[in-house]
Amino acid sequence: MSPAVLNYAIVMFCSLFAAGALIYIFLPSRDTDTGVLKTRVVYLYERKDVVYENLRDLNFEFKSGKFTQADYDGMRLGMEAEAARILAEIEMLESAKA
Repeated sequence: MSPAVLNYAIVMFCSLFAAGALIYIFLPSRDTDTGVLKTRVVYLYERKDVVYENLRDLNFEFKSGKFTQADYDGMRLGMEAEAARILAEIEMLESAKA
């Protein structure tokens, strides 16, 4: 086999392999109904946990000296306001359910 034919075969093989890999990676899955359906209350409880964790992280980073008092107070107030909105919505949804 001549070197030109061999090079052509290698290029074709690599091109087909790359095209197949890209199709496999980017082709949407047909199995989209496997996710768990979440209610609004479940989502809010997960969001509440994230906000509380962010508040703990913020407190730790402030104590380690990464934030000024003004920055810390502003971020803390924003996160506490978000937590309050989440808790109020959870309470409203749970009281409406009962």
